[in-house]
Amino acid sequence: MTTLAPRIPHGLFTSGEPVRSWTVSTAKPVRYEVAFTPDVLDPRNPALARAGTSRDGPAPARRLLVVEATVHDLYGERIRAYCAARGLRHRIHVLAAHERLKTMNSVFSVVEAMDRFGIARRSEPVVALGGGVLLDIVGLACSLYRRSTPYVRVPTTLIGLVDAGVGAKTGVNFGPYKNRLGTYHPATETLLDPGFLVTLDRRHLSNGMAEILKMALIKDRALFELLDEHGSRLVTERFRGGRSLRPVAEEVLGRAVHGMLEELQGNLWESELERIVDYGHSFSPTIEMRALPELLHGEAVCLDMALTTVIAERRGLVEPSERIRVLDVMRRLGLPVWHPLCAPDVLREALADTVRHRDGSQRLPLPSGIGDAVFVGDLTPGELAEAARYLKEYGGNGHA
Repeated sequence: MTTLAPRIPHGLFTSGEPVRSWTVSTAKPVRYEVAFTPDVLDPRNPALARAGTSRDGPAPARRLLVVEATVHDLYGERIRAYCAARGLRHRIHVLAAHERLKTMNSVFSVVEAMDRFGIARRSEPVVALGGGVLLDIVGLACSLYRRSTPYVRVPTTLIGLVDAGVGAKTGVNFGPYKNRLGTYHPATETLLDPGFLVTLDRRHLSNGMAEILKMALIKDRALFELLDEHGSRLVTERFRGGRSLRPVAEEVLGRAVHGMLEELQGNLWESELERIVDYGHSFSPTIEMRALPELLHGEAVCLDMALTTVIAERRGLVEPSERIRVLDVMRRLGLPVWHPLCAPDVLREALADTVRHRDGSQRLPLPSGIGDAVFVGDLTPGELAEAARYLKEYGGNGHA
């Protein structure tokens, strides 16, 4: 719905004066679907073929699929077989995608593929299969192409399943800054298939666990208890396991996705800058970009969470026993709690950049116990340095 109002006194109309200023006000409803979809590449499963299209009309006959290079190596033949079985004329654009390639050049590569394919503007959504980096690249390309082209996300990593694949943001890095260029352009539909996790190595599973742990620490204590008891086994058994582990895996993934969407839904465009889902993302962007290619995203997020857990304890927000539990869970999940880049000058720079990003205020989420959070605006560089010193010692000898 759009309303148009002149920004002049009503009397100017009656006297015949020309209108010289207007205010345009409009509201656009946003709706997108996120669903667990097991066996998404099974030709008997119509979900991927129908994704992002009207359920009432005929399924589109063409698809452009942008597939991350490693995913293509592992699943390329299955993707082609699926398209053939569902009668889809298709083209696969294979794209190498990791943080060092998360640039506008990669976005332009996707745009060129869309042009070559001659994609229809509304009825042929692009399908993105890959991890969080690829999903961000494709999302940004689609937001720019003809000013808005629909797309479908199929995350193939744990971090994609619970974080990068479910929100509205797209983005690429610019210079030394993470996700400095981006848009808000949610996929029309996101299909979550945990079956892809069986081909991930342990480190990349741990990487995704950091984003699950984030939701547990600031929102969902029951999720933390599940990670404390079962997290290490979930990583080892790639969220599969036998009958005893499968319900746990489903609950962990379901809680993580639900918690994230619950927080995002009312603030997709980030008009409110106090966001508890920013927990773990205050210092990690600077650390991650400085450390490339050494640290993965979730590993940098965990460093951030370790720092803020110690700071919260010293402010009386977290009990010593809770801090011990949190750091122990991090280590059992295979995540780091300290890195040489957790140095005073780097952390000071990271805090300053976060303040700029949050419109001049820290708006820093800190855990309050396990499963809740508060915002602070008075964190000092000294507190950061003290927390880093503690974690350096803890990370070296493993004692809390």
